[in-house]
Amino acid sequence: MTKVTESVAIDHGLKKEEFSKICELLKRIPNITELAIFSAMWNEHCSYKSSRKHLKKLHTSGKQVIQGPGENAGIVDVGDNDAIVFKIESHNHPSFIEPYQGAATGVGGIMRDVFTMGARPIANLNSIHFGSTQHKKTKNLLRGVVKGIGGYGNCIGVPIIGGQTSFDDSYNGNILVNAMTLGLVNKNKIFYSKAAGLNKPVIYVGSKTGRDGIHGASMASATFDDKIEEKKPTVQVGDPFTEKLLLEACLELMSDNSIIAIQDMGAAGLTSSSVEMASKGNLGIELNLSKVPCRENKMSPYEIMLSESQERMLIILESGKEDHAKKIFDKWNLDFAVIGKTNNSNKIELIFDNSKVAEIPIDLLAEKAPVYDRKWKKTKLPQKLKFDKDNFKSLSVSNCLKKILSNPNISEKKWIWDQYDHTVMGDTIQKPGGDAGVVRIHGTKKAIAASIDSSASYCYSHPLTGGKQVVCESWRNLISVGAQPIAITNCLNFGNPEKEKNMGEFVECVEGIAEASKYLDFPVVSGNVSFYNETKDKGIKPTPAIGGVGLLKDYKNMLTMDFKKVGNIVFVIGKTEGHLDQSIFAKDILNEKKGPPPSINLFNEKNIGETLLKLIEKKLIHSCHDVSLGGILTAVSKMCIMGNKGLKINNFKELTNKYEYFFGEDQARYIVEISKDNIQKIVEILNNNSVHFDDLGVIQEKNLTFNGDINLPIEELSDTHKYWLKEYMNN
Repeated sequence: MTKVTESVAIDHGLKKEEFSKICELLKRIPNITELAIFSAMWNEHCSYKSSRKHLKKLHTSGKQVIQGPGENAGIVDVGDNDAIVFKIESHNHPSFIEPYQGAATGVGGIMRDVFTMGARPIANLNSIHFGSTQHKKTKNLLRGVVKGIGGYGNCIGVPIIGGQTSFDDSYNGNILVNAMTLGLVNKNKIFYSKAAGLNKPVIYVGSKTGRDGIHGASMASATFDDKIEEKKPTVQVGDPFTEKLLLEACLELMSDNSIIAIQDMGAAGLTSSSVEMASKGNLGIELNLSKVPCRENKMSPYEIMLSESQERMLIILESGKEDHAKKIFDKWNLDFAVIGKTNNSNKIELIFDNSKVAEIPIDLLAEKAPVYDRKWKKTKLPQKLKFDKDNFKSLSVSNCLKKILSNPNISEKKWIWDQYDHTVMGDTIQKPGGDAGVVRIHGTKKAIAASIDSSASYCYSHPLTGGKQVVCESWRNLISVGAQPIAITNCLNFGNPEKEKNMGEFVECVEGIAEASKYLDFPVVSGNVSFYNETKDKGIKPTPAIGGVGLLKDYKNMLTMDFKKVGNIVFVIGKTEGHLDQSIFAKDILNEKKGPPPSINLFNEKNIGETLLKLIEKKLIHSCHDVSLGGILTAVSKMCIMGNKGLKINNFKELTNKYEYFFGEDQARYIVEISKDNIQKIVEILNNNSVHFDDLGVIQEKNLTFNGDINLPIEELSDTHKYWLKEYMNN
């Protein structure tokens, strides 16, 4: 057996002082298996040691919240005893090393987090970020990740209803793959991971344990270097067909009162699942590792405890229910083994080949894990840029629009979502490509809307503002389809927290998220932190991804963004000041990357959003799209393309700078289509709620026109918007 020394501990990802603390707490040097357990439970991915202090600031409660952070996933009440279980998780490091399996197992892992709570998954989404389109690895990484996401989700039969893809050179050495799942559960049949009762059988179910994924959680808590290829064995291998069997078997067993607690074996495998269940229940747990079903010969206790083989669950069962449960798992052709029992020792005790191979008090692994109050630097709000009139003299609005529509971060991503099955299960009523995906709750009038957003450029420029903005963007996307926003999940992707600048970005983004979610009554119910997204000392831009969930009480009130009828009027709801700093226009057209992000007025966000929902409820809106990247003209162009209609834009007298008006990225704005008959009613409601609006223009046949500056056929706009990604991937 390996002799445990300080250098062995460091090789396991522990710091020198952490190893000293372990020896002090145990009052002895741990053996290699015990060291492995500490390294798994004390790494950043499992212990949240750098983030825990700041995550407490998040707003996590609300009248519809059934379960907030701390469980496998968050849960919200959507009425009639229905509840939605949802969460987002990162699988960044594995996807960079092995894109197909990294992305596939990310999808598998987040689905287990949801169905372990008794919910049947009803929708998946994803947020994926890649390096520069010129970087030699980008194309292959994108191809592998998309195939992995589709390969797993399509096989298990859960629709992928939405997502987000972006490119930036800060992800050249560290891509981001964030997967989100929503599930439906009866609120009286929710399952939790808190162990209870003494001498209750501990059951292992699912796939056999192999050597894949060992040190996966530790690898997820480390930066990359030139030896990245050597880390391939730490990437798990997924099997969606087995996961489908596991899902059905677990839901069948959940239909009675056999299960006390259940937890999926995700990061750190059997180690984290057993320790977390015992810790939550304030109990001890004894495991006989000789009884763990293994698919490889002579696996050691060390390997069994650290393996991250996929499609496995740990269950604490009511005594006497073993045979009943075994019959179910046998029927679904899955492994089932009684591998231990709960006790009152408050320790994890491991037996192997009739010998005790590890004994650690549970609190040393959970409550006594280090919590760091790391130093951090505040980011000053950059000074606003002054754009000279000369900047705009040589420009043409039409050419600028076409360039922006073909920007990699704006262009249509049909090449991606065409590889995903978004109609399986038969309840998808809004597919990818809109503001939010929407699925009907089967057999009811209700529907659930979900979107996923991030804005790394804004967060990099000013993390506090960026954190607020991404929550507001999620809020607007849900409102744009007619849904009442309920709650969010977050995946906080950052660089090395030991660097003051990176830690500051994290702290301030979290503060921004907390402030916006509290003001909008849009609580955070689950989430994940992914640090150390860094290669060769170059970290990613701060990228908090926000997954939002909203409710439509009647799916017939759902809106889409495509223009519907020639002759209808188009309004811009919300005030346009013409903020170009940090915009796609400033970066792409003016080659200017400095300046602050657009400011956030939370009062306006809430007031405008709630007013718009009133208009939607009264059926006064025909189509809607929020204004985000690229500004008004980009938003309008997408609505024209999707509806195959044109728009004649009015000639504004007060338009001092058409580029600022058309391409500025001011927040709290929507484009809405209304009929002429309803103008008076709508204007009255907007005025009564102090909501600013502009009468933008009238829908016409095939052209987008403005004064003498724009006269573009919709076909040309459409080709410009759709060609980039397909061309990029085919060449």
